[in-house]
Amino acid sequence: MDLREKIGRRGAKLFKDGMFVNLGIGMPTILANYIPEGVNLIFQSENGAIRFGPKPDEGYEDPDLTNAGAMPLTILPGGCYFDSATSFSLIRGGHVDATVLGNLEVDELGNLANYMVPGKLLPGMGGAMDLVTGARMVVVVTEHCDKSGEPKILKRCKLPLTGKERVNWILSELALIEVTKEGLVLREIAPDTTVEEVQSKTEPKLIIPPEGVKTIEY
Repeated sequence: MDLREKIGRRGAKLFKDGMFVNLGIGMPTILANYIPEGVNLIFQSENGAIRFGPKPDEGYEDPDLTNAGAMPLTILPGGCYFDSATSFSLIRGGHVDATVLGNLEVDELGNLANYMVPGKLLPGMGGAMDLVTGARMVVVVTEHCDKSGEPKILKRCKLPLTGKERVNWILSELALIEVTKEGLVLREIAPDTTVEEVQSKTEPKLIIPPEGVKTIEY
């Protein structure tokens, strides 16, 4: 099981039946492929699609039907697509139960930096600022370390912030971490890792709950 499948399978279980969930660009979209049986989630894409499903089979892609990252998607019965103004009315109006976003950095206060690296030309923040402010639950999905092996979960973000103290959950290929007022609580770890390994790849001190750390079930 690769990194994306691990995150997709566990991430899809974070939500309750009937929730209205935004999936951001990149890794977050993988969650739509792993919805547990019997759970009905209403997925929204910030560019203007609601009730979309898994990626289409090869050869059945519609170039006019894509998510915010320009990747093809499917629309389930009862779904539709619409303009960005309507989409952001939903987001800014507080109608989104949860959003799933990628990151460059996230820290123990729940701060998120995910839109720019100083000195690199990027198109801008996009809808991430609106999403972390408008959604009632914010989930960050991330590789635990960057390409150089340095932690992406920090004591304090160093890059410009997308949102301040808005993150509720951090999910990586190694662990599920809850952001609380007391700090980062290690709730679950992958079957192929240990608490010690997760801590060694995480900058802030992780809190181990009294009931212990569970193993992620994929």
